[in-house]
Amino acid sequence: MVLRAIEQKIEALFEGVFGRAFRTNVQPVELARKLAKEMDDHKTVSVSRVYVPNEYTVYLSTADRAQFEGYESSLQSELEEYVTEHAKREDYALLTPPRVLLETDDDLAVGEFGIATRMVQPRRAQRDEGEPDEQVEPGATMIYKPRGGPQATQAASAAELGVEREVAVLSWDGRTMRVDKRRVVLGRSRECDIQVEDPNVSRRHAELRQEGAAYWIVDLESTNGIEVNGRRVKRAKLDSGDTFTVGSTDITFTTERE
Repeated sequence: MVLRAIEQKIEALFEGVFGRAFRTNVQPVELARKLAKEMDDHKTVSVSRVYVPNEYTVYLSTADRAQFEGYESSLQSELEEYVTEHAKREDYALLTPPRVLLETDDDLAVGEFGIATRMVQPRRAQRDEGEPDEQVEPGATMIYKPRGGPQATQAASAAELGVEREVAVLSWDGRTMRVDKRRVVLGRSRECDIQVEDPNVSRRHAELRQEGAAYWIVDLESTNGIEVNGRRVKRAKLDSGDTFTVGSTDITFTTERE
């Protein structure tokens, strides 16, 4: 099987690195498998073809990225080969050969990683009929964490690791909404991504932004401002379980693992 052969090549390439690694470190094979999952999760169906993203940004902790020093370009090439073969196997259409980018995010712990996808149009004068529009920004970054928490006790292979995806959820007035964009606007207007029916809420009151692995709530010059856990702020980073207030409505921010 082609994909398994590429996995074995990735494992062989980094065998020396991970012979010294602890269980908490990000494993390259797990990155490959989750990139394929993100491809599957972000399909766009046209009249005759199924398009998938062609740009994948992988966010790593500082320590995890440091372990790839000297190997990073090889890792990117192998990951790109893996997602290319996955697309061929599933008969997906790509606007261009896929690119895998690596970024550092200080909000991630060792063993955690995030993946954001984007559809990028090739540089040409005209789009073919049925092709999806280009995404200006990547979609929401999906955060993956080791299942069961840190276990920095011994070396481990990628097959031994369990990794779960983390998504953001907002809850208020008996409603629950999962956040699937990097930026969502909250306000009283129906044009907002999230409408809050509260007369004390401005038409465009606040914006929830995902920056790498972290989420921030930002006041959009609203009349009554925002509070996070009872403290008035203009901009604040949110942790799971925090409550922010717009107008007289309390909204609870949490993260869930899938």
